[in-house]
Amino acid sequence: MSTTIRIGTRDSELALWQANKVKHLLEQEGYHPILKPVKSTGDLNLEQPLYEMGITGIFTKTLDVALIKGEIDIAVHSMKDVPTALPKGVVEAAVLPRANTSDILIHKSQSEFTSHETIATGSLRRKAQWLNKYPTHKVVNLRGNVNTRLQKLKDNNWSGAIFAAAGLERINLKPESHLELDWMIPAPAQGAMLVVTMEHNTTCRNALEALNHLETALEVKVEREFLKTLEGGCTAPIGALAKVNGNMLELEAGLFSLDGKQKFLIQESTALEQVEGFGKKCAQSVLNQGGKLLMEELRKVL
Repeated sequence: MSTTIRIGTRDSELALWQANKVKHLLEQEGYHPILKPVKSTGDLNLEQPLYEMGITGIFTKTLDVALIKGEIDIAVHSMKDVPTALPKGVVEAAVLPRANTSDILIHKSQSEFTSHETIATGSLRRKAQWLNKYPTHKVVNLRGNVNTRLQKLKDNNWSGAIFAAAGLERINLKPESHLELDWMIPAPAQGAMLVVTMEHNTTCRNALEALNHLETALEVKVEREFLKTLEGGCTAPIGALAKVNGNMLELEAGLFSLDGKQKFLIQESTALEQVEGFGKKCAQSVLNQGGKLLMEELRKVL
C-alpha cells in the first residue's frame, strides 16, 4: 500500500498548477499524494504567536501554519515568495528544476515607449529597476494572483504591467505580444518551486529527495544567501540570478533604491568547489559599495 502524502496549496490557479506538478512527480515515485487547498489563517487557536514560530512570509504563512499544525504533510511554494528563514521545524525538502527566470512586460501598445507611460507592478524590485531605466514613467501598484492582475491590466488605462514569465507560462496565459525584460535582474529564486515539510517527517523528506534538482538548488541557495546577507526580505528591491555554467557559478545581483535613482550592482563568478559562502561574499561587496546605508534607509520604510 502506497504512502498517502497530503499536499498543502493555496487555491489560485498557479498554486494549484504547482501542487499538481508535485503530485504527479510523487505518483511516479509510487506514493499516493492528495491535494489539500488551504484557505485561511483566521481561526488558528495557536498557543504561540506566529512571530515566535518564525512565520513571516505573507504568501506562505497560511501553509506554514497548516504544516506545523499537522493538517498537511508538505507545502508547495513559488520559491521567490519564501522568506530566507523558514519557520521552526520546517525544512527545504526539494527544489524543482527551474523554469524561465525572466520578467516580462505585457504592453498594450505595439509602438515604442513614450516618456510618460504608466506601468503596473506590485513588486518594489521591478518598480525600482523600471524607474532606474525609465525615470519619467509612472509606476502604479498591482496586487493579486496572476489572473486578477491580468484582469486589472485590461480594466485600467495603464500602458502595461510586469509579470514573471514562469507564472504565465505554467498556466498558459503568456501572450504572444510581450516584451522580455532581459535587462531586469529577477527576484532571488524566481522561476523555482520549493517543497517544504517538517524536519521530523522522514517519510516525506525521503520521498521528496528524488524530486530535488541539484543545479537549481545550488543556484537559488546562492541567490537567497545574497538576499539574506543584505537582510532585505522577499519584498525589498533586490535582484539576484545565479547560473551554473560548466564548473563555474556566475552571479548577477543588485540592490536598488525605491525611486530607482540608486543602484549597487555586482557580477562575479566562482568555481563550484569554492561556492560555499559566495552569495554572502557578493552581498558584503554590495554593502561596502554603499549598499549598507541604502539598506538602513530601506528598513525604515519597509
